[in-house]
Amino acid sequence: MAAKNMSIAKALNESLRKALDTDPKVLIMGEDVGKLGGVFRITDGLHKDFGEGRVIDTPLAESGIVGTAIGLALRGYRPVVEIQFDGFVFPAYDQIVTQLAKMYARALGKIKLPVVVRIPYGGGIGAVEHHSESPEALFAHVAGLKVVSPSNASDAYWMMQQAIQSDDPVIFFEPKRRYWDKGEVDTDAIPHPLHKAKVAREGSDLTLAAYGPMVKVCLEAAAAAADEGKSLEVVDLRSMSPIDFDTVQTSVEKTRRLVVVHEAPVFLGTGAEIAARITERSFYHLEAPVLRVGGYHVPYPPARLEDEYLPGLDRVLDAVDRSLAY
Repeated sequence: MAAKNMSIAKALNESLRKALDTDPKVLIMGEDVGKLGGVFRITDGLHKDFGEGRVIDTPLAESGIVGTAIGLALRGYRPVVEIQFDGFVFPAYDQIVTQLAKMYARALGKIKLPVVVRIPYGGGIGAVEHHSESPEALFAHVAGLKVVSPSNASDAYWMMQQAIQSDDPVIFFEPKRRYWDKGEVDTDAIPHPLHKAKVAREGSDLTLAAYGPMVKVCLEAAAAAADEGKSLEVVDLRSMSPIDFDTVQTSVEKTRRLVVVHEAPVFLGTGAEIAARITERSFYHLEAPVLRVGGYHVPYPPARLEDEYLPGLDRVLDAVDRSLAY
């Protein structure tokens, strides 16, 4: 099949369709994922084509959804569960942290839990708290979970395929405000490894590292900086657990400066771990401290204030200027 231009939402839909068609053990579960096709229409048409035995509308009970998925995985299925919004995942947090993440180690590797937990996350859609949060660090901290987030349509398609095929539980964060961003998807391509970062733009003066919704902001920042004669490299991390520190390190040892960008609060966020590891690995290459740009350490604000909360072009470029000034 030739490459097609499609949105991230459509790429996810096509990827789920391919998984259902390829493996009869793949199931999709969640609130309104069936007849409605999900609140963001990511599962649109799948219930009609694969039936209610494969695409299952569940009660409004996230703990029950994940708990059922764990049981199905133990019986050889590959459930893909949708949590309708980021903030709704916490009733299932106990199941995810105390069961899903630990059963493989608890059983000394004798059982596998190939469960994908899809979570639309992040702000920028004019919603309220529980609909706009970025809780990825809470999951990346938990041993036994893989945590990933695509930034473009091609990665959305392939990373979903790889997550479903993985024998490890994968928390799959989908940047909801990017659902309708379009890009080329080659469904015959050889996919990039799931947990390996990509250099999204080459540069020589400073590295911007980001994932999910912030990759686009960093690419825009790099384009704006280029107009002022600054060459910024953009690394799309793609995975928050594990993190591909080698790719980041290679970039930083070339540019000698690093700014990490994410929507989640800076305090104890993914950027803190990256800053610590790169400082340990590349201390003598750095010409400036590793800087972080992210959300503030406050509850997510009302929609009318979210533009003040979310990291944007100005805040990223300000960090770039501060780093280059050292």
